[in-house]
Amino acid sequence: MTAKFGAIFLGRVNSRLVFNLCRTTQARLTAHARFSPTCPTLPLKVRPTRKKSVMGEPSSESTLSAVAYSTAGEYDLTAIGKALQQQGLYEKKTLSQDVEDVVCAAAKYKLDQEHRDLFIFKEGSVVFWNFPELERKAVLDLLKAYEVDSYNSTLVEQETESLEYSFHNNKAKFVNGQIFLPSEGSLELEKYTFSNGMALSVKLAIWEASLDAYVESIESLIEDMKDGRKIQMTRDQVFRKTGELFSLRHLINLSSDLLDTPDFYWDRENLENLYLKVVKYLNIERRTKVMNEKLTHCCELMELLSHHLEDKHHVRLEIMIIVLIMVEVGFECLHYSARFL
Repeated sequence: MTAKFGAIFLGRVNSRLVFNLCRTTQARLTAHARFSPTCPTLPLKVRPTRKKSVMGEPSSESTLSAVAYSTAGEYDLTAIGKALQQQGLYEKKTLSQDVEDVVCAAAKYKLDQEHRDLFIFKEGSVVFWNFPELERKAVLDLLKAYEVDSYNSTLVEQETESLEYSFHNNKAKFVNGQIFLPSEGSLELEKYTFSNGMALSVKLAIWEASLDAYVESIESLIEDMKDGRKIQMTRDQVFRKTGELFSLRHLINLSSDLLDTPDFYWDRENLENLYLKVVKYLNIERRTKVMNEKLTHCCELMELLSHHLEDKHHVRLEIMIIVLIMVEVGFECLHYSARFL
């Protein structure tokens, strides 16, 4: 009976999505005009999916999944909130007054006994709790109209983060890569905490892929330098490539919470412990350190190329000045010979 109801509901989801898309075509075109998705500055490269072994304590209830995606550099949360309200399939939830830049929503219709929640973060990440794959794709399609700097769709599918969760009679905890939630009570803040860590990890994975693609794009330059060949890059191109590096470094170190715990957890010790455990399990600190080391190396290489090209430019200018002086001396000699000889 549950399977039949689930099939009917998913059909309803798709039909409602199609109906809303047709009904709001003009509104979507306006949204695209205002928030036109562009390709990210750095080229993107698909990396092998990181596999983690999940070993948790046994649970008497079935294990569910929380899945995180990062599809864009940023979301327009105001427009997304209105779109969810107009669609009528999901109900927005209020978390806490100091929770910013996130939209929390719950499905109005149940596929099974457990709730289905989603957390949409302003920095372009979304986390699904107990969502089937078909419904996840439907929501991701809905979000496309409100993305800024959309990522490559293949990369989005490759760079996902997934954790299993189940319920027990104790307080929320995170053990060996598995989430355990209380069977009773409000779970929004606990789910938000785990979602926060997962969203951070999947966003970092996108940046890691961007840096890998950047490194691949400059490998030919390293070979040219090693073999003593002419550098096939202008000073303007080197300047732009350096700008890409500093843009990525800014995102990692200044525009994200990769280096510090968010302020939200300062007076919530239990949630902070859960957040730190997830961050540690997903190796976020070590991955961030490795990325910064790679960025430093790439910046040093770009600086070396910049100095090399500037030196060549200065040499050309000096040669041109010497040639002009020689021409001037030649004219003076001709003028002198014409006057006195």
